[in-house]
Amino acid sequence: MSLLNLGIVAHVDAGKTSLTERLLFEAGAVARPGSVDDGTTRTDSMDLERRRGITIRAAVTSISLGGLTVNLLDTPGHPDFIAEVERSLAVLDAAVLVVSGVEGVQPQTVAIWRALRRIGVPTMVFVNKVDRRGADVDRVVTQLRQRLGARPVLFGAVTGAGRRDARVRPVPLDAEQVVETVAEVDDTVAARWLDGAPARVRDVRRAVRRAVRRSALTPVACGSAITGAGVPQFRRILADLLPRCPETGGPPAGTVFAVDRDTHGRRAWLRLWSGQLTVRDRVAIGAGRPQTVTQIAVSEPGGVLVRPTVAAGRIAAVRGLTARIGQHIGEPPRRHLYRFPPPTRQATVEPVDPAQRLRLFAGLAELADEDPLVDPRLDEQRSEAVIRLHGEVQKEVIAALLEDRFGVRVRFSGTLIACIERVSGTGTAEERIREHGNPYLAGLGLRVEAAPVGHGIEFRPGIEPGRLPAAFVTATEEGVRAALRQGRHAWPVTDCVVTMTSSQYCPRQSRPHQKFDKSLSTIAADFRNLGQVVVATALRRAGTRVCQPVERFDVNLPPHVLDAVTALLGRAGAVIDDTTAAGGYLEVSGVLPSTRVPGVVSALPDLTGGEAVLTTRFDHYAPITTGPAPSLPRRGPDPAIREEYFRAVPR
Repeated sequence: MSLLNLGIVAHVDAGKTSLTERLLFEAGAVARPGSVDDGTTRTDSMDLERRRGITIRAAVTSISLGGLTVNLLDTPGHPDFIAEVERSLAVLDAAVLVVSGVEGVQPQTVAIWRALRRIGVPTMVFVNKVDRRGADVDRVVTQLRQRLGARPVLFGAVTGAGRRDARVRPVPLDAEQVVETVAEVDDTVAARWLDGAPARVRDVRRAVRRAVRRSALTPVACGSAITGAGVPQFRRILADLLPRCPETGGPPAGTVFAVDRDTHGRRAWLRLWSGQLTVRDRVAIGAGRPQTVTQIAVSEPGGVLVRPTVAAGRIAAVRGLTARIGQHIGEPPRRHLYRFPPPTRQATVEPVDPAQRLRLFAGLAELADEDPLVDPRLDEQRSEAVIRLHGEVQKEVIAALLEDRFGVRVRFSGTLIACIERVSGTGTAEERIREHGNPYLAGLGLRVEAAPVGHGIEFRPGIEPGRLPAAFVTATEEGVRAALRQGRHAWPVTDCVVTMTSSQYCPRQSRPHQKFDKSLSTIAADFRNLGQVVVATALRRAGTRVCQPVERFDVNLPPHVLDAVTALLGRAGAVIDDTTAAGGYLEVSGVLPSTRVPGVVSALPDLTGGEAVLTTRFDHYAPITTGPAPSLPRRGPDPAIREEYFRAVPR
């Protein structure tokens, strides 16, 4: 049976979850379509999703369309959850972008479209809500052309738009307007059209399939997910024109795109690109050690069912693997080796009841396992943690999840732009056993030096392999990485190489006729704690620069407001790279410091009469060159102040 892994994506409230429910109903998977307002949808399974009426986590369900099995991924629509959307896009064969026939193309529609194009996902559009007052399919198709730069081809005509009894008439493949659009991208169809010969349906179908696969054409269907108008035609387009999952053999390769938990524990959701996976198989995650698959549950039209194997193209929930989101089994196709941008904001969260701090930390660790971009950094002494965020709604959702799942009520302090620190030069430091107040039975020398942008943190044992037990080398690396989570200004340090240059330790020993005595012998904690002190000292000598996030922006706007918008961007410190024409509108692109984005967002509507659409995306970090470098309050003792650290962290 053929397979299609299909994502349903949209701006919030465009009706994507309702469309998913309608598809389930039409396929006979549910007795009646669920309602977002009533909290009865199948894909919004979290209590919080049902209470708020929004999708927070991507959900998988399956239907049959004749001989085609379609795995549907319903994704969030709110901008704060764009990372969840992009994780799902990376494992799709195709996507449906749902656009409201009333509101038309919205800013989040543009952001999702650009993500689809960036990742290379073939896409069609469903214009929803044709039964609502104010619906105008022709206006939306024009917006698709002008705002998105798409080449839409419409396969439906609405009668009675804006009324409850609105109907959709299918437009055949050999209709003049379809052939004319397809002829723009296919030479075979163009040749017959220019000669005045009637188009052959098989030629047009083949041309549309090729064009959709390379994103040269965007099929457009229209209808109402609530009444079901136009949905049968939409289903036919799904089965007829969208690219299906290719059958591939070879060794197993897959991508983890979600992690969740049920009553039986943790599950890693993965898309298998090639080969097959069987219970009891041992597979390596990335460069890690092999792990054993203990259970496989495959998404099928009958539900998520436990199976002994999962084949290429399928989506499955796998137990036994500690894989995190974005990690791979084997070698996935190059298109799917996608790096997700980090959030550019952070906030401090603390429990209302300080006695619940351990429960808070455990809850945040579990949420970070399900969304690694949250990246909590814990401060047990202050009973608080710092987490990464995409926006305010995500903050509300995290607070609700902590209360619902872990019984912890929390409060947040101010949201800040999340900076990093990069090493400026080279610094060295050394501590020796029983010298200068060193309380640990360990001696250690480290060198810190800058590395290229994007290198991350690299730890090198240097000359120590063979001279130092492996456990002590590992403990040193743990201490180094822990210390680098807070640099000289308390921001995370990255893009550096840390090398061990010397070491000392006391072998295992005991007093006469007694058992092992750790007061006489070096233990791993000695190197773990001392590593933080030594690397902090070396870092201070090397120096660091605070770097702020810079976002790439695209503004789609009418020509008459260009001067006003470019002046606004200039005052905000933007660097404009390019200005191009797109369907009667202009596309202005460039980079802008994240700190200035909120001001631009708030000023654009009044400046442009609501006609400009701005989308932003993290691009890179750049050194702060004006004013003093911003610092954070330090969490925990500062290893760079060695005497205070030694008192706070005794042996």
